[in-house]
Amino acid sequence: MSTTTDRRVPAARRTGAGPGTPVPSPQPRTGRWWALVVLAMAQLMVVLDATIVNIALPTAQRDLGFSDGGRQWVVTGYALAFGSLLLLGGRLSDLFGRKRMFLVGLAGFALASALGGAAQGLTMLIVARALQGAFGAALAPAALSLLSITFPDPKERGKAFGIYGAISGAGGAVGLLLGGVLTEYASWRWCLYVNLVIAALAVAGGLLKLRDEPARSRGRIDVPGAVTAVVGLVSLVYGLANAESDGWGDAMTLGPVTVGVLVLVAFVAIERRVAHPLLPLRVVLDRNRGGSYAAVGIAGAGMFGIFLFLTYYLTSVLGFTPIQTGCAFLPMLAAIMLSATTAGSILTPRVGPRPLVPLGALTAGAGMLLMTRLDLHSTYAAGVLPGLLVIGLGMGLIFAPTQNAATSGVAGDAGVASAMINTTQQIGGSIGTALLSSFAASTAGDFMAGKTPTPQLAAQAAIESYHTVFWWSAGFFLLCALVSAVLFRTGPLDVDPDAPRAMAH
Repeated sequence: MSTTTDRRVPAARRTGAGPGTPVPSPQPRTGRWWALVVLAMAQLMVVLDATIVNIALPTAQRDLGFSDGGRQWVVTGYALAFGSLLLLGGRLSDLFGRKRMFLVGLAGFALASALGGAAQGLTMLIVARALQGAFGAALAPAALSLLSITFPDPKERGKAFGIYGAISGAGGAVGLLLGGVLTEYASWRWCLYVNLVIAALAVAGGLLKLRDEPARSRGRIDVPGAVTAVVGLVSLVYGLANAESDGWGDAMTLGPVTVGVLVLVAFVAIERRVAHPLLPLRVVLDRNRGGSYAAVGIAGAGMFGIFLFLTYYLTSVLGFTPIQTGCAFLPMLAAIMLSATTAGSILTPRVGPRPLVPLGALTAGAGMLLMTRLDLHSTYAAGVLPGLLVIGLGMGLIFAPTQNAATSGVAGDAGVASAMINTTQQIGGSIGTALLSSFAASTAGDFMAGKTPTPQLAAQAAIESYHTVFWWSAGFFLLCALVSAVLFRTGPLDVDPDAPRAMAH
């Protein structure tokens, strides 16, 4: 919808107000951009928390004295709660107000972070991480849906989603850098305490700068849908997490994955029949939104190849410290910011996601292929940096258009539509971590089979495993390009015609 057309639509029609209902007056343009700052801070906190704790884990393990198995649960506890509760969090934001759920999510995330930072043992740390994931599941979809209704104008919306998409794509790299700095110069506990600072600023900004659409209908919570969604997603994420350590043929992997798939099939059947579904199927059956969810899920699987295994290469082969490792990803962050903001503000409003997302996926895949040239004697400048820059440019072209498309024209379903893109990225990342880790382990094992172990041989086996991961990641991005080219519609995105023109002050 163009801006000119929107001006001709009566304000009462745009806001869904009836005769005699006061219509909110347009707010100053600068207020919306301050709202973007608040929402971006919240998104950064959620995204970077997936990686910032990884840097701190070895130090926390030594301090609290837990096993490697316990270390895995510090990561998995967050992923289980976050991935399984996102749909419920998204629907709650639609029913009870996005701003309210945004503030509740921020406050809860901060308190859970404080609990984790003060942890005196493994159990307390895992509980804190699970609570972080639960409140993050309320926060993330509320933030994205607030962004969607704050920027209804296509041009401003494209620019806003470009910035937001850049933060989503680069948050992992920011987490690595910030985690390295805090762990080395302060304490691993500050990797959790830092969320208190971010959340406090975001809560203050949210109270001052965010406004919400009135809830259209409270309706009823779809209890059977919520139960099956949570059980299905928990089982799926849990099984995939076990695949890394137990293997794909183990009962602890196959059992939960099978249960998860079956329960999610039951969830879809329930959603087709209930009056107030947790996830209205119209949300995912739209070609642009379905294409966004598929693209983000597949790209999320490939993205872990760069964050996880390149980190291994930088630390074990090049001997980088945690801070150097975080700094090594900064050029990729800059490339993501450049392409995401360009695609968001200039290209997406004009051409839509169909040409941009496949191009971004192919570009990121080409960057992964560059990484397959790395060996024991490569340098950062000549070996790692070119691939990082290419991957960053590609990822920016993926994230900004898909997040925009996922929340365009959804009216009262903005919360659950936003939750779905976070859910698919979480599930894609879990699948990618499990698959790539198992491929890496089998490649290293095959390389060492029948040979006398030596440090040089072990190092070369690691290189071979990294190459396998980078090839598979390139394949994921190629699949993302193909799926995106088929599913996305041609042309600019639809925008919710009932959205008020300014939702921030």
